Amino acid sequence: MATESVTSYLNNLVATQGLFYIKLHQAHWYIKGPAFFELHEKLEEYYDELTEHFDATAERLLQLGGEPYSTLKEFIDHSTIKEAPGEKHLGEEDMIESVVHDFETLRDDLSKGIDMFDEANDDVTVDILTEQKTYVDQTIWMLWAFLGKNVLGE
Repeated sequence: MATESVTSYLNNLVATQGLFYIKLHQAHWYIKGPAFFELHEKLEEYYDELTEHFDATAERLLQLGGEPYSTLKEFIDHSTIKEAPGEKHLGEEDMIESVVHDFETLRDDLSKGIDMFDEANDDVTVDILTEQKTYVDQTIWMLWAFLGKNVLGE
């Protein structure tokens, strides 16, 4: 059985991934602009990949004796990414910047988890989170490049 801090971290990550999944759908449905076709398809790729990460996180939590959050209320209450219903009215560039910022929040959460599980000598969870972070880092870089900005959003 894992410690409370370990299961709490993974549960909060499940909540963050769950809420982000919903937000990516919102962006996918409401994106408008000259790059609509490209972005509509790309956002779908992102939430499909996030589904796999979300599932892997929840399954690892179950393996460690935890019980993953599984309701929208739990996701909203425990996510580090915040719900933003008004974002569906953003322009194309602002919407993608919002998506990038959510990916950056997720990246920061994953970094904290990698450190936590490394200290706990849990190589399996470190591997899961590192794989997820690798994808997130690349996605952030690509989205900033798409927006014509550097990785720091400048």
